[in-house]
Amino acid sequence: MSVARRAGRYGLAIHEHDADGSRPMLPPVVLVHGTMDRATSLAKVARRLPELRVVRYDRRGYGDSRLDPQGHPWPVPASVDEHVADLLDVLDGTPSVVVGHSMGGTIALAAAARHPDAVLAVGAFESPRPWVPWWPAASPGSRAVEDGEVDAATAAERFMRRMIGDARWERLPARSRATRRAEGPALVADMTTIRSPAYDDAAIRCPVVAGAGSGSGDHHARASEELVDQVRHGELVVVEGARHGAHLTHPDEFASFVRRAVDLAVAA
Repeated sequence: MSVARRAGRYGLAIHEHDADGSRPMLPPVVLVHGTMDRATSLAKVARRLPELRVVRYDRRGYGDSRLDPQGHPWPVPASVDEHVADLLDVLDGTPSVVVGHSMGGTIALAAAARHPDAVLAVGAFESPRPWVPWWPAASPGSRAVEDGEVDAATAAERFMRRMIGDARWERLPARSRATRRAEGPALVADMTTIRSPAYDDAAIRCPVVAGAGSGSGDHHARASEELVDQVRHGELVVVEGARHGAHLTHPDEFASFVRRAVDLAVAA
């Protein structure tokens, strides 16, 4: 059962799944979505973790965390520190395992580096490292915002077309396309806030599970491998047959990835 609520200064939209009580000593888990995504994309994963208290939330600028009560857009996070502050609002003082997909993993890692008492372990699935010299310049996010003359809404549409294809984009209802275009400022903020190093690998003291899909691009695999090598307690998990959207296509395996982060938190 999922309960919807709001949290923090920006009324972040939260979905909370209670644990079934079969393993009462396990820590809670917070799932953090990536760029141009929402908490709903992680619902299938959450349902496969009945023994855990699982919290999902729409990051500021996306989904139900885009508008304030008066219907005006909230300001999107202007720095990684702001992303971390939003996550801390969701944690609400409860030390938790934080598992993020893509940009969500970057936020989880930054929170672990800055607030070690708040994060018990991190699961980071294909979290980007665009500040390293070898990161490709032609990723979907960077290509969407590379032209400074393009407005944020157009950048969001470009990103979605590259991720889901032109035909699927055109089949979306007009209202859905408009809503995704309205998330453009959050996309641009995501891309610009991680051009510089988002965190110090050496500052992350908790266990880290880095995930990658066997069918993803080489840069995703290399980023996950590099993360494992750089942090103090790192472990690599490869989801066979998956690509970047493993949480959608391989929810059972992604749930196992989450459980591995929880297991490492308990053992630490």
